[in-house]
Amino acid sequence: MTDPSEEESLAGRQIALIDLLDRLLNGGAVLTGDVVLSIAEVDLVHINLRAVIRSITPDSPAPW
Repeated sequence: MTDPSEEESLAGRQIALIDLLDRLLNGGAVLTGDVVLSIAEVDLVHINLRAVIRSITPDSPAPW
């Protein structure tokens, strides 16, 4: 757990987009979402979306 003073100092810090992308690909991320198309409060289409984002390295190659 982090110290509250560290959290306050990080809150105002600007992070470059490339740094954010690097951290995301190092750790990986799972994105999920739902899309529902309806007319007159009747659900016509319900789509579940899931995506896994992670980097591919020689140590951990692509699963396909």
